[in-house]
Amino acid sequence: MKSLLDLLPLIAIGAGYYFGDIYVATVALIVSTFVALLGHWLIDRRWHKPHLVATIASVVLGGITLALHDPAFIKLKPSLVYGVFALALLLSHLIGDRVLMQRIPQKALVMPDAVWKRVNLAWAVFFIGCAALNWYVAHHFEEATWIKVKMFGFSVLMLLFMLAHLPFLSRYVVQDEAEKK
Repeated sequence: MKSLLDLLPLIAIGAGYYFGDIYVATVALIVSTFVALLGHWLIDRRWHKPHLVATIASVVLGGITLALHDPAFIKLKPSLVYGVFALALLLSHLIGDRVLMQRIPQKALVMPDAVWKRVNLAWAVFFIGCAALNWYVAHHFEEATWIKVKMFGFSVLMLLFMLAHLPFLSRYVVQDEAEKK
């Protein structure tokens, strides 16, 4: 269910653009980010900060896009969100006793602090690269190309980046007692 909620804004912007135009896609994005945010809240009874950032950015930049009838603002949304994520990851090196990636609840990985810091930094650099790539595509390619890159390109990039971590992080995966036997 959560995965479907996470994909909802991508599906909505693609469908809105396919069946309408960038303005229909913008409305679909605003509505779908609200639905995803509320859906996660109903499931977990807490606000997910990444979804909250995406929803605020969608409402503000989407609202400006609709009010001024200028798609440049909604095209900045991914760069802004990726930039906020990168900044949060980078600042976590300076604030608190653990980096942000280390604070995510999980039971599968047990790593030394130095490895967590490298992983955290790698994700920050990845998000900076995504922000820059989005800006470049939004300003140098046609709108339809930007939509395709937003829908598919960044999803594939994220998957590949996560898969690239596997060889390095596999030694830190915790195994069940049942798996060990």
